[in-house]
Amino acid sequence: MERCHLSLKKILLLENYYSLSDLEDHISIFVNYYNNSRYHEALNNVTPADVCYGRDREILTRSEQIKKKTIMLRRRQNCSLRLA
Repeated sequence: MERCHLSLKKILLLENYYSLSDLEDHISIFVNYYNNSRYHEALNNVTPADVCYGRDREILTRSEQIKKKTIMLRRRQNCSLRLA
C-alpha cells in the first residue's frame, strides 16, 4: 500500500485540480490502472486483479510455456546458422 500511495502522490502532484470531483476522477482512474493494468514486479509481473481473482497461476504457466518455446526456437535457429 505504501508503494501505491507513493505512486499516486507522484501522479497527483503533476497537475492542478480545480474541483474535488476532478481530483476524485483522477484518483479513480489511477486506482483502476494500478489494480487492473499495471504489472507488479513483486507479484511476478501480474496485476493485483489477476492475483485477487486467481488468474495468476494460469498467466504464469502460459508465460513459462511461451518462454520455453521461444528458447527452443532460438536454439534451433542458432544451430542452423552455425551449420550454414
